[in-house]
Amino acid sequence: MVKVSDNPVVDRPGDQSAAEWIAAMPRSPGAEERARLTAAWEYAAAHYGDDRRAAGDRRFDHAVAVADILSSLELDADTVIAGLLHDLPDAGGPDLAAIAGQAGATVASLVEGGLRMGQVSRLHAGSGSAQEGKRAEALRKMLLAMARDIRVVFLVLAERLHDLRLLGALPEAERQQVARETLDLHAPLANRLGIWQIKWELEDLSFRYLDPDSYKRIARLLAERRVDRERFIEAMKARLGTHLAEAGLNAEISGRPKHIYSIWRKMQRKGLGFDELFDLRAVRVLVDTVPACYTALGIIHSLWQPIPREFDDYIASPKENDYRSLHTAVMGEGGRPVEVQIRTREMHDQAELGIAAHWRYKEGRSADPDFDARVAWLRQLLESTPDSETDGDLIDRFRAEIFEDRVYVITPGGDVVDLPRGTTPLDFAYTIHSEIGHHCRGARVNGRMVPLTHSLQNGDQVEILTARHARPSRDWLNPALGYLNSPRSRAKVRAWFRQQDQDKTIQLGRELLERELHRLGLADVNLESLAARSRYARLPDFLAALGRGDVTGGQIAHLLRDRLLPAEPESREQLLRRRSGSASTPTDPEDDISVYGVGNLMTRMARCCQPTPGDAILGFITRNEGVTVHRSDCANIRRLQETTPERLIEVSWSRGSGRAYPVDIVVEAYDRPGLIRDISSLLNNEGINVTAVNTRTDPDDQVARMVMTVEVADVDQLSGVMQRMVGLRNIRDVHRAV
Repeated sequence: MVKVSDNPVVDRPGDQSAAEWIAAMPRSPGAEERARLTAAWEYAAAHYGDDRRAAGDRRFDHAVAVADILSSLELDADTVIAGLLHDLPDAGGPDLAAIAGQAGATVASLVEGGLRMGQVSRLHAGSGSAQEGKRAEALRKMLLAMARDIRVVFLVLAERLHDLRLLGALPEAERQQVARETLDLHAPLANRLGIWQIKWELEDLSFRYLDPDSYKRIARLLAERRVDRERFIEAMKARLGTHLAEAGLNAEISGRPKHIYSIWRKMQRKGLGFDELFDLRAVRVLVDTVPACYTALGIIHSLWQPIPREFDDYIASPKENDYRSLHTAVMGEGGRPVEVQIRTREMHDQAELGIAAHWRYKEGRSADPDFDARVAWLRQLLESTPDSETDGDLIDRFRAEIFEDRVYVITPGGDVVDLPRGTTPLDFAYTIHSEIGHHCRGARVNGRMVPLTHSLQNGDQVEILTARHARPSRDWLNPALGYLNSPRSRAKVRAWFRQQDQDKTIQLGRELLERELHRLGLADVNLESLAARSRYARLPDFLAALGRGDVTGGQIAHLLRDRLLPAEPESREQLLRRRSGSASTPTDPEDDISVYGVGNLMTRMARCCQPTPGDAILGFITRNEGVTVHRSDCANIRRLQETTPERLIEVSWSRGSGRAYPVDIVVEAYDRPGLIRDISSLLNNEGINVTAVNTRTDPDDQVARMVMTVEVADVDQLSGVMQRMVGLRNIRDVHRAV
């Protein structure tokens, strides 16, 4: 992590040589990395030259300082090189393509990611209001989501840290703006990733410019340099470690002095004075078991005097969020109070990564379990040991797994909107406001016109174009067309149609129903009975549902099949019993028709009406050819009901026959080249065989009338393919031949 040193900060870090710079790195690079770092140093020095930033420092000095921070985090050579080169595009130097050619595609990708995240962070404008707090939270999520490579986050944080160190050279208004942005966005981001050393320095430097009087007052009260406080903690850790080891405890001890902003936050939150704080210095002890926690507590109290009323046993009585630990405060050397936390390693993992995560407590925000789980996973990923996986494996995991199901887009006003992945501009419009969605007529993404079916990406700036008299289209409700991917958006469109003129909706539904009945070749359908079979009790409600698009053509075919099929076998037997006076059982022939009441009989399909599974059917006993099966609405069967009703017999479709049935359909279309080819291609894609085609074109109006014999499995398949045929170009009508 970023180390604190007694040495003064070098004013011009670019004045050293590349060899001196590399030699000072905490992790010694190999020969290949050393060569790449040296080449990057020389490339950066040549192109930055003596160019200066607004703060007055040389750009090359700034670049080296950022690279030093990244190096202190012991990151890989690509990340450190990206720190060196990150400012070149903004300085008018080499572009990303040139950087890729010099340092590699990975370095260029990191630089590009840093530039994108920097642009997003500039959208922030903190006012301290609750609404701005939500906006900052959304921006933090967006910054993480946009960082396809986690090293981009480190790059952005390192750059911001060095900017803060030189913030005093900027005008007051700019100092305030940068400090507020850092405190709202960057410090919480570092906190969530567990980069504590960067976090505390970001917070302290921001606090110094936002509230200089409070900062100076607390600094005076501390009355010692931070380095001295850290040395005090190190001495205490060494003494405690010796005694715990002598007691046979496998303990891990860490500690750090509390930084100024954290002290101020606690004083404000709890209404305490400076003298009432006992955790300005803190030590944490991790052991293996719960009994070991209490053993360590006894050793600590034997070494230093406990402070009364400053002991809390959150192991015996956990906090509401299931946080568990022992807290005590003791008087250390020189009468300086120290807070000590004692917990098992399991408790520590839960506190750091689980429901009791320390960063959630610190930021004082409500839980977002889905986002919290991802950050917890990311923290675990960052803490992986070097032996567990290579740097490349770690980066690939981040790219593959983090924030894959969310996108964060920006409104023209700079607000960030959190949406599911796959969201379209039309979904975005309805998310902003229903009326914006209803009146939407187009969208610009990043200043460019896009279709309403365009898939939005992280960081897109979206502007919705509206028209006063625009209204939703029924096409928006069709999932296959891709206008709306959000169920909530589709519900809003349906609600809009429900609110329109009910009479017009009912009339439209009646027209759609008549069109579907015509297409299916069905006549004399009792509409009241059809509505009763649906979930709508009244016919007007059923027709209105059709007009709104809540009932589809396929559902109509299904309702008609269920409504018009003969009753269950028991009712048929009762009917036959009334006719013949004797009980009978249904036959079970090898074909697709079951005949009731007379045993097994040969059956064949009537050519006049070509019944298909799903049609209501009736059998006619012929003199020499067994039973001929007709549709119940066949004109011939109605004539036979009047002349020879005694020869009619109940029949039904057997289940799972797997046969294909020939059906004649009529296609009317304006003639054009390729018409028959397109129809044949559609039928072939649906797996439907065509056995005959008869085409005649009227020379006067160029309307082609085709009668096609196709083989279908049932009436549902027939209905579906006729609906798709109507969608072909120049098709005027498709219906079943009667």
